[in-house]
Amino acid sequence: MCGRFALLPNAAVIEDIFGVPVEAFPPRYNIAPTQPILVIAGGMPREPGSNQPDRMSMLVRWGFIPGWVKDVSQFPLLINARSETAATKASFRAAMRHRRVLIPASGFYEWKRTGRKNAQPYWVRPTGEGVVAFGGLMETYAEPGGSEIDTAAILTTGANSQIAHIHDRMPVVIRPEHYARWLDCVGNEPRDVADIMEPVEPGFFETIPVSDKVNKVANAGPDIQEPVEVLQEEPQPDDAQKPDDQLTLF
Repeated sequence: MCGRFALLPNAAVIEDIFGVPVEAFPPRYNIAPTQPILVIAGGMPREPGSNQPDRMSMLVRWGFIPGWVKDVSQFPLLINARSETAATKASFRAAMRHRRVLIPASGFYEWKRTGRKNAQPYWVRPTGEGVVAFGGLMETYAEPGGSEIDTAAILTTGANSQIAHIHDRMPVVIRPEHYARWLDCVGNEPRDVADIMEPVEPGFFETIPVSDKVNKVANAGPDIQEPVEVLQEEPQPDDAQKPDDQLTLF
C-alpha cells in the first residue's frame, strides 16, 4: 500500500518532466491522506489522428470517493486501489476506464511491523533520487449540496523482492515512455494498459530506515527523511494482525 509520500522538486522540474504548467508549491515531505495532491490528467488528442493527449495539472483530494456514494461519512477512506482488480471493482471501475492520472512523487513511506506495538518506517525513493509517476485514478464527486470535489487514489501492485520484506504491496510506477498510453483513456481500455502496472524491478527503489517522526502529519520537514538504525524485530504470535489489513480490501 501507500499511506504517505513526498514531492520535493520545484514546479519547474515537474513542468519539464511531465510537459504541463504547474503552479509553484513548496517541498512536501509528508503528504498524508485527505490532503491535496498534484495529479497530471490527460485530455482529448491535440488534433485528429494524434495519439498524444493534452495534459493538465490539478490539485485533488487524496481519498477517492466514487460518484455513487450517498453519505461520505459512512464510506471508508480509499487512498489506494489494487491494480489487479480496479477494472472490475464497483468503486474504481469507471475511473479505471475513463479517468487514469499520473501522481508525481519523490518517493513514499512504508512501515515494517517489528512487533505488536512497533513498526519501522522506511523512506522508499528512486535509486539516485529523482521523480517518479505513480499510477492513479480520479473521480469528481458531486456533494448533495451541489458542490464538487476532485478526489484520487494511488494504484498499488504486489511488492517486488526488494520491498516485500517491508510490505507486500507497493505503488504502481508508470514509466515516462508509457505516460501517453496511460493517460489516453479514449484509445486505451484497462486491458490495454495492464502490462504497465507490473512491479518495478528490484533496485529501482532504495529503502532508507527513518525515525517515527513521519508518523505525525505535523512533522513535515526534511528531518523526517534522515536515516536511523533499524529497530530490532520482536517475536510475533502467528495470529498477529498486520496494521493495515483493513486497507487491503481494494
